[in-house]
Amino acid sequence: MRFRHPDGSTVHLAYCTNVHPAETLDGVVAQLRDHCEPVRKRLGRDRIGIGLWLAKDAARALVTDPSALRGLRTELDRRGLEVVTLNGFPYEGFGDDEVKYRVYKPDWTDPERLTHTTDLARLLASLLPDDVTEGTISTLPLAWRTPFDAGRAESARTALTALAQRLDALAELTGRSIRVGLEPEPGCTVETTADAIAPLAAVGHDRIGVCVDTCHLATSFEDPATALDALTTAGVPVVKSQLSAALHAEHPHLPEVREALAAFDEPRFLHQTRTLTATGLRGTDDLGEALSSGALPDTGPWRAHFHVPLHAAPAAPLTSTLPVLRDALARLVGGPAPLTRHLEVETYTWQALPPALRPRGRSQLAEGIAAELTLARDLLTDLGLKELP
Repeated sequence: MRFRHPDGSTVHLAYCTNVHPAETLDGVVAQLRDHCEPVRKRLGRDRIGIGLWLAKDAARALVTDPSALRGLRTELDRRGLEVVTLNGFPYEGFGDDEVKYRVYKPDWTDPERLTHTTDLARLLASLLPDDVTEGTISTLPLAWRTPFDAGRAESARTALTALAQRLDALAELTGRSIRVGLEPEPGCTVETTADAIAPLAAVGHDRIGVCVDTCHLATSFEDPATALDALTTAGVPVVKSQLSAALHAEHPHLPEVREALAAFDEPRFLHQTRTLTATGLRGTDDLGEALSSGALPDTGPWRAHFHVPLHAAPAAPLTSTLPVLRDALARLVGGPAPLTRHLEVETYTWQALPPALRPRGRSQLAEGIAAELTLARDLLTDLGLKELP
């Protein structure tokens, strides 16, 4: 979906396909047919954007077979789908029964992360619509926090510098500008937007910036205006933003609240949980740890890294951090010029929701994703953007 910003530029809205992950190229083509096109039809649009997730094997198949890449581009066009952004965070196995810490491998100290991201950039340059010259890729925020010493930090900096040089060469060769954004996430080396400033300043290249995920922003209790103003002041570009909402518990000391939270403690993904105390941010790596160990103070609100559907906050006594998303979006695209032109709804946890909240079958999932995109569209038009045909 495309929108005209009051400054005349085009803002793109997509939804991320890691919600129905596929490890192979055949699987990617099938998800376009079985999931993405039905979402488009429910929205009644001739064209919608998708933030494509290409696992290692699917990406490698496309890089090594130009005819397969042309076939994917044809399939996208035929089904009314366009790609201006890729999710390059998960490497493989995102649909496995247990993902947890494995999603952070390989990290930016491993040469394979550089190789994979370079492959994605080359593919995106070929998949961009004919009238679009800029693409974006989100990637993990360097590494999980431990162990990450000075030597590993230097390895990551060297890899990102090499990536920036490769993106320069790609732009010169193709006329397509691809930028990559580190996605701050609780528990990682770059946990907050503030943490991103120093390593990105060390790289010092405008093709490498930040992907602002509004669930992660909220989970770390970051104020959107403060965070985004700091990035702007530091000259760090917001490459893209993922529109997502975290799980919020206002009174985690109450038994009924803890019972409600326990329903979201599931085995597939990490749900880092945070609370803001007088001495700073405190947290655990997972929601179950927070509930069972007493490691997290419960005198103030808790937020958990669980991407809940944008249009459907959990039932009381829980809620979501949709207000943080609204504030962030107003700062991102509500000003005289957008800070980013690529927005991606990324609720990948539909099938990890408590059983009563999970969609039953493809049709209900498509309806839910379409409802999220409708909400995001309404937020954008409320900010003065005009939807384009």
